Amino acid sequence: MCAIAGFCSYKVDFKDNADRWNSVLREMRETVFRRGPDGSGEFLQSHIGLSHARLAIRDIAGGIQPMTRGNCTIVYNGEIYNANELRQGLESHGFRFETSGDTEVILNGFIHYGADFVKRLNGIFAFVIWNGEEVTLFRDRLGVKPLFYTIKDGILVFGSELKALFAHPEITPRITINAFREIFGVGPARTPGCGVFDGVHELLPGHYAVFTRGDGLKTVRYWNLESRPYESDCEETTEEVRLLLTDAIERQLESDVPVCSLLSGGVDSGIVTAVASKFLERNGKVLNTFSFDFTGNDLHFTSNEFQPERDRPYVEKMLARYNLNHTYLECAEKDLFELLFTSTDAKDLPGMADIDASLLYFCKEVSKHNKVTLTGECADEIFGGYPWFYREELLHAETFPWSRDLDTRKMLLSPDFVKELNLDEYVSERYENSLNQVPRLPGESGLDARRREITYLNIQWFMQTLLIRMDRASMYCGLEARVPFADHRVVELLWNVPWAQKYKNGTVKGLLRDAFREMLPREIMERKKSPYPKTYNPDYTKLLSRRLLEITGDSSSPLLPLIDVDKTRAFAQSPQEYGKPWFGQLMAGPQLMAYLIQVDYWLRKFKH
Repeated sequence: MCAIAGFCSYKVDFKDNADRWNSVLREMRETVFRRGPDGSGEFLQSHIGLSHARLAIRDIAGGIQPMTRGNCTIVYNGEIYNANELRQGLESHGFRFETSGDTEVILNGFIHYGADFVKRLNGIFAFVIWNGEEVTLFRDRLGVKPLFYTIKDGILVFGSELKALFAHPEITPRITINAFREIFGVGPARTPGCGVFDGVHELLPGHYAVFTRGDGLKTVRYWNLESRPYESDCEETTEEVRLLLTDAIERQLESDVPVCSLLSGGVDSGIVTAVASKFLERNGKVLNTFSFDFTGNDLHFTSNEFQPERDRPYVEKMLARYNLNHTYLECAEKDLFELLFTSTDAKDLPGMADIDASLLYFCKEVSKHNKVTLTGECADEIFGGYPWFYREELLHAETFPWSRDLDTRKMLLSPDFVKELNLDEYVSERYENSLNQVPRLPGESGLDARRREITYLNIQWFMQTLLIRMDRASMYCGLEARVPFADHRVVELLWNVPWAQKYKNGTVKGLLRDAFREMLPREIMERKKSPYPKTYNPDYTKLLSRRLLEITGDSSSPLLPLIDVDKTRAFAQSPQEYGKPWFGQLMAGPQLMAYLIQVDYWLRKFKH
């Protein structure tokens, strides 16, 4: 993985002041250097500037970027898992390769096939290609890799992260009322394509965009889910899931540096770990694995509806079954609290509070051992693992089911600000807009149609939130995170599999469990879903309370005009239980305090 940044204008000749514009490119790249600490480079011509920070994973010596072939130059962030097959096809058309990595495959593929070559790629990516006349921006199908952009006075500015855009001298971060609607209405999710800051956008997943001299920026959708009748029986589906997912995991082990996995003790990470371990074992290698918890959580853990049990006993079951080089990682409460601010820096936005902060800590520790990891993200969205797929009150919620209660979000805000935000209307519009985009199956109705809607909402919104979280946390630490369950072939298959097969034997993710039943210990296969761990230590809540009280007592805090100070102080002074999350399954009382702390920090940072 890497970071990319740059700008394009047909009204300016950057070569007239090359020193200045090369300096701008370096400054943009330096804001995201953590994504690619192993190398860097710039490319400047009259109307284009490209910059690249490299995390060396494949073709360590030869994969230097920006890379030029003929009149085309690329900067690229990602991994292409079918690069070898694509290379062979291009060689049959007369192309000769100077490197062994995937960057040159993309570039030569673009030269030969044009922009639609992106449809042939299996991978996670964001890349930009200049062909001497115009620039084209690409993003992968599921949006695993980010790519932001903005246009001001005819200048297109783009980068892997928001901070890269703001290093350009013409781009200033502006926070408007719509930014607050995103932060308080749908946050920590984001409306697809929304960069939160005024005038900033994110290239949508499954799209590319061409910026030309005459037409400006025009986007093209090259991929979408297609709804069609499903013909295979349960046995055939189970076999296809096993084959496709196994292939996805094994393809994603391709690397010139060792690959590890994040092992939670759940079904999803267990499957990824089992397949990866067997594959490496055939080549005489042992897989590194890592699991996470919080210091002293064995003393403070409280079983509840959303998190019924701890992970460690199930990790130990996997260690008894497979030859793994395992490391237990633990995060202390003080570290967790301090990383609330660092994780906001990583995202350039408030996020999933301590759920982001803890992942950042763990990625930092993992990166000391490995540069590439496989994760179990995205399985619940496509196999129907979340409670809103089967619990009636959530399934039929007339809003985003992971964030039903806007009253909780509004309860600490000032009445005047709540009135100005008009969150109910804002959220309702985004929900309805998303439903209007669902690829419908003609004749489908009732529960089947509703579950298709829920699946689409999950892929478009909830999956994106978790992918963003994983990308920023891992890449901030120079760690590449790969997501086998987000292989587009797997997603396309599961999109049309009927619920009766996914919910096989009346079991949540029964199809997935059955497909890999022989590979995991019975206790893990029968384990109820338990989300990503969080701390139950009351000391963490005390740290949050103290900080939030400090903020409410600071007259310079930019948060004060937005909140009801008396209610916020009362909330901070009273212990909050972990039930009734206001986002997802894990964000409850302590996380609401942490979110407000992040918002305060974010507003101070961007000088609102």
